[in-house]
Amino acid sequence: MAMLSVRDLTVRFDTHHGNVRAVDGVSFELEEGETLGLVGESGSGKSVTNLAMMGLIPQPPGVIEKGEVLYNGRDLLKLAPRELQALRGNEISMIFQDPMTSLNPLLTIGQQLREVLEIHKGQKRREASKHCAEALGDVGIPAPESRLEQYPHELSGGMRQRVMIAMALLCDPRVLIADEPTTALDVTIQAQILELMKDLQKRRGTAIILITHDLGVVAGMSDRVHVMYAGKLVETGGVSDLFRAPAHPYTAGLLGSVPRLNSDTSESLLSIPGAPPDLADLPPGCAFQPRCTISTEACMHTEPPLETVLDSNSKSARFVACPSSMRRDPAFGGKS
Repeated sequence: MAMLSVRDLTVRFDTHHGNVRAVDGVSFELEEGETLGLVGESGSGKSVTNLAMMGLIPQPPGVIEKGEVLYNGRDLLKLAPRELQALRGNEISMIFQDPMTSLNPLLTIGQQLREVLEIHKGQKRREASKHCAEALGDVGIPAPESRLEQYPHELSGGMRQRVMIAMALLCDPRVLIADEPTTALDVTIQAQILELMKDLQKRRGTAIILITHDLGVVAGMSDRVHVMYAGKLVETGGVSDLFRAPAHPYTAGLLGSVPRLNSDTSESLLSIPGAPPDLADLPPGCAFQPRCTISTEACMHTEPPLETVLDSNSKSARFVACPSSMRRDPAFGGKS
């Protein structure tokens, strides 16, 4: 049985420009100890999906139209605020995109870390401070005791991100949601943060949902990958299968736009034509159709469901929302 199961989650925002369905019928499962990569362009619905799961969507303007988020047999969407608060940060934790806006600039690092243990574990100040210093040491922060007395602005971007990871892991959560954990960090710090997450997962058995647009990060971290476009899942599969033979033209386009170490430097990178759609004014049929090079007449009228991909080389189940995917444009590296 899956540790976390999301079923038909649909989230709408009521705006001055009309109703925007940011997440539309998303379903997936997370197994114990695995890393699930959630990828797609900005605005595809990755972060909103996970904020809705955590009960962090402002209502209004957000509305969870339907769906279930089952954790240990309980639907998180139906829990009372107090029950959800007891889970959030304790059994399910989240690392937010920007630690500078997530951390309170008026409180010391120690005050913000201790609060987690005081609320969820009932620890007193001295005991909580000891555990907080240990947590900072675990994430590779030197002189952790002295860091507890510092304010967020006194730390570098990489240090602040490590503090956010330490905070998320203080209560040994069973599920960790990492939303763009390496955004705005230099390459060296990115590698250190990702290695740290893998090491902590190995030691603690934590399941991770990794939200990112960086396919390189996905390749190195994830067991399975879910690709989102315009609020929907368009392809899912094991990371090696998906990178070896992407089935959806959008996935192929994302992979084609990433430089490869073994490629000819004179080759230009591929790009996906057009721009992401306006969620308040989606085209009929397949949302990707206006940007797709293999679309047919049917794509303009019928919205494709997720269907099983028949691939004898796949190591795990694969699904794709594209009936034309087997007639892949050779420009995307597929079969014609």
